[in-house]
Amino acid sequence: MILERKMQLNIPDLKEQAGKFQDNFLIAGFEGPNAGIMELAGLIQIYNGAMKEVSTKLEILDDEFHIRNSYNPIHHLECRIKGVRSIYEKLRKRNAQPTIESVKGNVQDIAGIRVICNFIDDIYAIEKLLLKQADVELIKRKDYIANPKESGYRSLHLVVSIPVFLSDKEEYVPVEIQMRTIAMDYWASLEHMLRYKSNSDMSGYSVKLLDCANSLAETEMVMQEIRNSVEKGGANEPAKNSGGPKI
Repeated sequence: MILERKMQLNIPDLKEQAGKFQDNFLIAGFEGPNAGIMELAGLIQIYNGAMKEVSTKLEILDDEFHIRNSYNPIHHLECRIKGVRSIYEKLRKRNAQPTIESVKGNVQDIAGIRVICNFIDDIYAIEKLLLKQADVELIKRKDYIANPKESGYRSLHLVVSIPVFLSDKEEYVPVEIQMRTIAMDYWASLEHMLRYKSNSDMSGYSVKLLDCANSLAETEMVMQEIRNSVEKGGANEPAKNSGGPKI
């Protein structure tokens, strides 16, 4: 179930955003700003198509889990297309040239999908099944669940490449996928709001935030053990090895 879908494919909006940058990539290398805007709109449409393809694959896998196991491992999906300002800032940080080709070569998270799962085992089960598909190529993988960040942040990050079939060509497009549990998403969302949306200095709260992350992680492990034990019919003794639903 997709609860949130954020796209920026509206050309008037792109023109408005373009006007906010003095030396933006929308007009670089083109005869006029409209040419750059049209090309960017076309590029974003392709990334939007890739995002739809991956989200559909994930929904199909979730549906199959439900049919075979009477269980949905995916709680919900959130999809978004990166905004012009964010794309431009990423190019600036990397000292990359402000061109459309530079966007393709330097920004791999224009299309983004957040997959919120119920249990940790569900994350790895969905990852395994998705990467088994012949048209999905893994570009990058960072496991912040097995190796959390110093802040306590936990999530599995994947960048995959997927073909998008257009009327006159086929393009392989990167899509960033963040996979996390409900508890991980709860912590990450609140931590992001506090750290980036607040004017307060958050340095004094780092230890407390880390403690919260660790407490949630411990609770998740216990819930995972209970879930595995119940599935195996041994409600009195937690299972030692987690397996998750089979498909």
